[in-house]
Amino acid sequence: MSQQTEFSIPTRGPGLYEFTSEVAGWVRGTGLLTLFVRHTSASLLVQENADPEVRTDLTAFFHRLVPPSDDPSMAYLTHTYEGPDDMPAHIKAALLPVSLSIPVTDGRLALGTWQGIYLFEHRRAPHLRNVAAHLGP
Repeated sequence: MSQQTEFSIPTRGPGLYEFTSEVAGWVRGTGLLTLFVRHTSASLLVQENADPEVRTDLTAFFHRLVPPSDDPSMAYLTHTYEGPDDMPAHIKAALLPVSLSIPVTDGRLALGTWQGIYLFEHRRAPHLRNVAAHLGP
């Protein structure tokens, strides 16, 4: 039997926001969990959850890789009317996954020892991001 729900993750600006415990508290049985972020300027990642420097470094790397549109290197962008972080956020979301598949065995996420589930916020302003979840056989 399939289960569905939605997780709401509040963000405070760019960075990785872990929501592993919320997902782990919801899953039951055995099957394949699919998570899908319902926004075009955020992503989902399975990433290390032991050392917070990993999250800091990933955020810094993607900011350097795709800087805001007011950076001279991004002068080629035409979609700029929603702010200097909007189009770069869309680019980051195009480069990173917006959905994840995670096995569930006997009601437990089959994640590795140091793995956690993260929403990667790409915009500067706080948002409430929604992640649809489906657990199927």
